Amino acid sequence: MNIIFLGAPGAGKGTQAEKVSEKLGIPTISTGNIIREALKNGTEMGLKAKEFIEAGKLVPDEVVIGIIKERLSADDCNNGFILDGFPRTIPQAEALDTMGIVIDKVIDIEVADEAIANRMGGRRVCAACGASYHLEYKKPEVEGVCNLCKGELVQRKDDAPETVLERLKIYHNETEPLKDYYSKTGKLVIVEGQEEVADTTALTFKALED
Repeated sequence: MNIIFLGAPGAGKGTQAEKVSEKLGIPTISTGNIIREALKNGTEMGLKAKEFIEAGKLVPDEVVIGIIKERLSADDCNNGFILDGFPRTIPQAEALDTMGIVIDKVIDIEVADEAIANRMGGRRVCAACGASYHLEYKKPEVEGVCNLCKGELVQRKDDAPETVLERLKIYHNETEPLKDYYSKTGKLVIVEGQEEVADTTALTFKALED
């Protein structure tokens, strides 16, 4: 089965993609990870991406699409794959179609912006060991101190309110139109994100079966 996961940053689509990957035994392909992998392996598209990254520029669509195409041709994708973070725009979705890639399901994890801002704004990570906490859902034993190594807990720049709101704005402008694009194909399924990850996972598995 070939699956795309959509959802705003902080909606938890990455977690759901991992759960489905484990259940179905197919790889999760994250754009960031495969670009890093292509850079490390020095593939043709990886070298092209390197030029843009070293110049401090965004990697253009045609290079990202080339890297995706390279990755999808690997043997571990023969029985299916999960795309997480791609496509991000209508032109990227159209490029997938042009490549002849058949998508079976598009799962959109829906969470309200307010809930996402609260979820991400409450995250804290240990500056020393990287352990993750949340001011509401996973509090440390001592405020501001890591349970594991006693390091200082900090808020990542990506989780700061102004950054989260900017990322959500970009998502609504550039990526959300994909819902209409895939809705027209009859492949879009909307999963309402729940407070508990396990509850969202149950709904995601149900969506795959329908």
